[in-house]
Amino acid sequence: MLIVGNGRLFTRDEKCPFIENGAVAMDETRIKAAGRDEEIKERFKGAEYIDAKGGVIMPAFINTHEHIYSAMARGLSIRGYNPKGFLDILDGQWWTIDRHLTLEQTKYSAMDTMISCIRNGVTTIFDHHASFGQIKGSLFTIADAAKELGIRACLCYEISDRDGMDKAKEAVMENAEFIRYALKDDTDMLAGMMGMHAQFTISDATMELAAAHKPAEAGYHIHVAEGIEDLHDCLKKYGKRIVDRLMDMSILGEKTLLGHCIYINAHEMDLIRDTHTMVVHNPESNMGNACGCPPTMELVHRGILTGLGTDGYTHDMTESYKVANVLHKHHLCDANAAWGEVPKMLFENNALIANRYFKAPLGVLKEGAAADVIVVDYDPPTQLDASNINSHILFGMTGRDVVTTIGNGKVLMKDREIKVADTREVMAKCREESAKLWKSING
Repeated sequence: MLIVGNGRLFTRDEKCPFIENGAVAMDETRIKAAGRDEEIKERFKGAEYIDAKGGVIMPAFINTHEHIYSAMARGLSIRGYNPKGFLDILDGQWWTIDRHLTLEQTKYSAMDTMISCIRNGVTTIFDHHASFGQIKGSLFTIADAAKELGIRACLCYEISDRDGMDKAKEAVMENAEFIRYALKDDTDMLAGMMGMHAQFTISDATMELAAAHKPAEAGYHIHVAEGIEDLHDCLKKYGKRIVDRLMDMSILGEKTLLGHCIYINAHEMDLIRDTHTMVVHNPESNMGNACGCPPTMELVHRGILTGLGTDGYTHDMTESYKVANVLHKHHLCDANAAWGEVPKMLFENNALIANRYFKAPLGVLKEGAAADVIVVDYDPPTQLDASNINSHILFGMTGRDVVTTIGNGKVLMKDREIKVADTREVMAKCREESAKLWKSING
């Protein structure tokens, strides 16, 4: 039994959203109770106690679109790389990296990403992986890292014809094998999806192959209309818009997650909504790649289940929250935009998305929910309560203010010290493997 107490407790439970001096009790992997600190301590005498020291106690974050394979790009300069547009960025940087990744480099990319997630209070991720240099076993390698570090992970491999049909088929089979493996896992910590890069790199034949091997319990995770080039390609090759093509190929559905959705129209939004398909917005990546601003506010207003991710650009969900908030205000020239929509995406919709794959209620601290808890070192200069917590997070907190992270009832970090790995050893190995990767890319 574990108690985290003596803090300002924000549960995200409508019945009891805030307790000034609160505590949450956990037994193994689930929340047993949330309440006043003295009452919880009295009820669960003898439990291990973590003192929040007056900080904020809240549910851990969820990231619904990550890219572990990009971890070793930090500081990398690729010889001759001078992108003139989004396709140049993909081929010149990201596809160049993933074509050279070994399984060992995938492992340490996962270790680095997940340790950073823990440091930023993220305990659940949806990762979209690519390592065309070594496909087979890559998802299992990432899953092993997730198990070691205590991260809840929904994984997929991005299928693409860009490196030939043999590798496309290998990618399909990696997804299918991992999905079956995850379905047999009874920890509620692993899940699998049929990953796809984007429609412009996938033929009908490859989509049909993926469908033939996809277990019925899983959906797809695919980039949609991230660049205008994707839409132009679909119109030219198939005479239809992207979401129409996905609809015709039976890819849409309640278990399918569409990344980005920048260049979609009202008709496509209706298809997404009517099929109960999910969408994830990645603001920093869209801005950094100069791809454009998606109609995210309209998606939310139409009732489409829209979450917030990072696309590997950061592992700090508060950073993604801050950027999304200003992006849509700026884009719409509306100072009122995004105040309610973005926190809804982060704190409500990400949990709803995750719970289409994981059983334990996520994103909330109440009896029976997953024991995913963080403590944030935050001493507010103004009144802090249930009515303004989102504003305090937006303007007063960053991911690195998280001091304690608990995932599935296990203490992953306490007082800023990672408890599930020797970080010096891991980072040393990351630098060793990244040096090999950089050399293989630049010669």
